Formats: sequence, structure tokens, C-alpha cells
Amino acid sequence: MTQGSESTRSGSHTTASVLDRFERLARDAPEAYALIAGPDSLTYRQLDARANQLAHHLLAAGLPPGGLVALATARHTELLVALLGILKAGGHYAVVDAESGAGQRRLAHLEPFAVLTDAAHHPRLDDGRGLRFLRLDAEAAAVSAHPAGRPAREPGHLALRTLTGGPGPRPVDVTHDTLLAAYEAWAEVARLTPADRHLITAAPDTTALATGWTRALCSGGALVLAARGPWTAGAIRRSVETEQVTVVHTDPGGAAQLLARDAGAVTARELRKPDEALRHLRLVTVTGDRLFLDEQADLQARLRAGARVLSVYGLAETAGAGTWFDLAQLPAPQDDPERRALIGTPFPGFRVDLRDGEIRLTPPGAGNAIPTGDLGVLRPDGLLEFAGRRRDRLTLDTGESFDPHPVEAMIRTHRGIGGVILRTVRVPGTAHASRLIGYVTPPPGEPSRVPAPDPADSLPEIEGLREHLKGRVPAQWVPRDLIRMRSLPRDRAGQEDRGAMPLPPRLTDPADAARGAGKYARPPADPLLVALTGVGCGAALAVAAGLIFFVLSKIFWPGATDLSGVPGPWAFLFFVLYLFEGAAFAAGLAFLVWGRAPMLRQGHGRGITNAAHLAVVYLLVAWWPQDNFYRLADKRDWPVQAALVYAFNVPLMVAGAVVACYLTRKPASPFDFDD
Repeated sequence: MTQGSESTRSGSHTTASVLDRFERLARDAPEAYALIAGPDSLTYRQLDARANQLAHHLLAAGLPPGGLVALATARHTELLVALLGILKAGGHYAVVDAESGAGQRRLAHLEPFAVLTDAAHHPRLDDGRGLRFLRLDAEAAAVSAHPAGRPAREPGHLALRTLTGGPGPRPVDVTHDTLLAAYEAWAEVARLTPADRHLITAAPDTTALATGWTRALCSGGALVLAARGPWTAGAIRRSVETEQVTVVHTDPGGAAQLLARDAGAVTARELRKPDEALRHLRLVTVTGDRLFLDEQADLQARLRAGARVLSVYGLAETAGAGTWFDLAQLPAPQDDPERRALIGTPFPGFRVDLRDGEIRLTPPGAGNAIPTGDLGVLRPDGLLEFAGRRRDRLTLDTGESFDPHPVEAMIRTHRGIGGVILRTVRVPGTAHASRLIGYVTPPPGEPSRVPAPDPADSLPEIEGLREHLKGRVPAQWVPRDLIRMRSLPRDRAGQEDRGAMPLPPRLTDPADAARGAGKYARPPADPLLVALTGVGCGAALAVAAGLIFFVLSKIFWPGATDLSGVPGPWAFLFFVLYLFEGAAFAAGLAFLVWGRAPMLRQGHGRGITNAAHLAVVYLLVAWWPQDNFYRLADKRDWPVQAALVYAFNVPLMVAGAVVACYLTRKPASPFDFDD
């Protein structure tokens, strides 16, 4: 199967580039806004001049023709200035995350001439390889001293290098021809105009922004930027309303944020009406992941009359272009919109082929089709339908392998379910046994969007889901457990992050217990008995640990716990204190061994979780040795007193600050366990 439409302007080789288009706009409409970012906003003339100055600075630093420069700055305005400056200097750019450990890891897959960053991010990105760092803030005066005219060097063959997602990122090169073809195709499908104001919710180091900036800056429109950091739901809606944004480029998760009202007393019927805060929007494009027809229809209903919602499918290799789908393309209403995710038809100049069911994309002028790893089906109406991903296939204990997408789509036909992901989880204590787990979220447009009660509370129980799926899918493909969540976690590219799903709090259910399903199937325990047993065992262990460490302190710190000269009842009170210190030390050691796993399940980032885990261990462990050292030290021996203060008190304060940061930091993907 082949679909495609060739465009003469896109298919033929041309020396034009997106840079030429931007520079023409800087000459023709110099005072029009190019970047809107509060006090950091820039007109086309200002943006062009600053990019020229940076280009001269890079050439003076020795950037070779076609050289790669990595961008790592949290200031989005500087990011756009930098990538244009790199292109003007004849180089190509790669954008990496500046504010997390992922930036250094992804930088390890690149060999750049230099890294453009800020002084605050330099230490976090330096991996010891001897990379050259140009700090934009420290060298601002030197950059501004260069002329504002365009340097003489012509653009190279490559425009940018991006990295695919996943645990093993793969570098992908995008040429100037592909970047221009992608822009021209987008301009035709999205009907871009100079009056448009664009907002891109994706992270800067993703294809959506690394290539999507052309849609605004090559059409004469303006790009609305966050001052720094990722977009939040509130910031997206405020910017759309206050900056009169007309076009939003986002992913399914970002679309949900965009359309999430401050519900209050809003009813389900009102939630489906056009949102007054979004009255300026004429277009929302959703990329990055599957978008089911009912979700697309829900988004469409929330926009004003005449506005469009496009589901876009593309690759990093094709600069974010590929295929597009608009609800208006459907020849007739669909009976099962919850099960259908349509990819649609190719962008102008692009081709899409199916080979053994796999979707392959070909940009204009390219010789070979690019395999996507995704599966598709050509419908009788000529539209391409998403049918799953090869990398998502699941294998059961029986050795049977199946694609979860059709099953997940069938689960979505339950009126109480919106999003769903299936995953197999290994059963502890067994060599091969695993369970099929279902993760579900509330549907779009339901009353469960109102904050009270919790949206996850409206989701069905596992028994109800089994009954719904009976006879519709093979019994072995029905999940054994159900975890109810507020939203599905997504990676930086906007795709559902299946690897980030929380582990289930239990691996049994009443049905298994009734069937005697093996040694990991146990009848539910009485909660009161469990609680009383836990309290009793904990108290006994604490007292035993305190007595043990009370004895050990006499060995390691002779005299530190000597109470012979202390009158009663104070001697008894100090004795109890020593017991608690010993118990705290024992609890700290136990938490060091068993505390990290449950903390990771809370959904915080791995880095802050590891830091908080060690901080809690230190807070518990330090009391016993600290108190003994203080009691034995001479109160007038100031060097010893100072050493003890810095050795114990300062780390205690740091540990407390780390724990406070962990407790106040919002988890990456909040969820609600079905227990």
C-alpha cells in the first residue's frame, strides 16, 4: 500500500532554507514580534541581529563549516537566538535538557564542537570529556560587541541533530531540505498566516520544538515562550488567553492540561461547551502519541466554532511531519470512536507505505522509506488507522505474544474508562510467573473531571472490567489486576511512558484465592489484626534494639551512658532517651535496606528520591553516635566542639532540607492504587 502526494516545490532540490525565509521576514516585517516572552520578547529585527552577533562569535571561536553545536539553556528566548545563530554560522544544532541529569547523559551521545549553556548549568553538563563550553551569560558582552550583519558563511547540509527517546538514544540528522519540506507541508495543512501566535508545549530538547519553531518564524507569526522550564497547565491556559494564542502544538497529555478548567461547580454538560478562555484558538495540533477519535471529538467540542483539531503523526527523521487527520475527513460518524486512533493521510510531498503492516514514512526527495516500528491498517475510506507498536508487544507465561493496543482499545469502550495501558509484571518468588496488569484513567468530558471526589474513584473495579470484556477478547488477555490512576505518565516526547508505570501494591485478588492460584495467592488478612500485630512487633523490636545499643555504647563510648551519679527520676528519663537513640539507629539501618523501594513508588524523580532516602537514614542513624560524642567531649575544648558541630549539625540541617524538598515536590505522575 502506498499513499502520497508530491509537491514540486517540496520534492525538487532547492538552495532555499528555513533560514532564508526567516531572514526575508526580518527584512520585510522587522518590527513584528517574533518571540513573545514577557520582558524577553523580541521583534524579527532584534532576533535576527542577536542571532547574527552570536554567529560571528561562533566563527571567531573557530566553528568549522557544518560543525555541531549543542544547546543547553533553560531560557527559551536564548535558545531560539542560539539555534538561529548556529545556522547562520554554517553549523547545525542539537538541543539537550539543561536542568536535569538527562542532559549530561544525552550529551554523551553527541560530539559537539562546543556546548552553549549558562554558568548555572555548566557543572551539571560537564562530564569530564573536555568538552568546550561557551557560557551565554558570561560571554554576553563579547557577543554583543560583534556586528549585527549576517556573516558571509553559507548554511551547511545539515540543520540539526536530534536524539530519539528511550533508554538508548539514537542520533538522527535532519537536513536543511527536510526541515524546509516539513515547514512547507505544515504551512499548507495548518494554513499558517503571519497573524498566528503559536505556543509549543513540548520540552526544548524534543523534535516538537527543535523543528517546530519554523512554523512560527518562517510564516511571519510569533512564538509564545515560557520564561524558563516546562509549561504547566495553569501557565498554558493563562498564556493562551492573555497572549491571544491562535495555534497550540501539543501532545495528548498537554492537550488535557490545556483544556483542564478550574472546574469548581462546572457540570459535565458545561465541560463539553466551548471554553471562553480558548476563544482565540483556531487550531490545536496533537503529536507524539495515539489520539482516539472520542478524545479528538472532545477537544474539538471545547473550541469555538470553526476551530480545528489535527492529529499529527511524524518522526524525528522527518522533522515532525508525516501524516495528519482531521475529523472532517471522516465520511460518516463512527460507531466505536473509543477504539479508533486515525493517522489520516500524508502531508503534501510526503509518502506513507505499509510493509508487513509496519508504517514507513518518506520525506520529499528522500530515496528510502523510514521504518517507524508502528503498525497501521488502511481503511476502506482511504484513511490510515494506528494499530499498535512492535516494541509494546507483551509475552505471557505460556509464551504467547500479543499486541496490547487492540485490547486497550476494547477496554476503552467501558464508559468509565478513558486511558488504559497493559503491562506484564513479574511475580516475586517465582521463576517465570507474571501477571497482566491494567492501568486506567477517567474518560474525557466526564463529571469525574470535577476535583471532588477524586477522579480515580469513578473508575470501575476489576470484576466489572472482566464482565465487560467477557467474550470480546481472549480470556488470557484480560488483566488480572487493575490500578486506577489520575493520568498516564508520559515521556518528554509526549508518548505514554509504559516503563514508568507503578508496581501494583499486591499481586493477588479474591478470584485467585478462591481458585487456589499458587503460592502467591493468599486470602485477604484482617486489617485490624495486621495493624495490631505490626504495632506489637514494632514496639518489641524497638525495645530490643534499644537495649542492644545501650550495651554497645558502653563498649564503644565507656562512660557515655553512665547514670550512677544522676538522681531519680532523671536517671530513668535519660535511660529511656538512650533506648530511643538506639532504636532510631536500628530503624535507620533498616530503612537503608528496605526504605528505597517504597519511596520510589511514590512517583518522585529517582535523583530526589535517592537523596531523600539517604537523608532520612542519616537523620535516624546520627542521633546515637552524635549524643555519645557530645557527652564525652569537654565543653570548653572549642576545636572539638567546632568539629562536632560541623560533623553532625550541618549534615542534619542539609538532610532536613532534602527531606523538605522531597515532601513538597510534586510527583512526576500522580496515581491512585486500587487496593
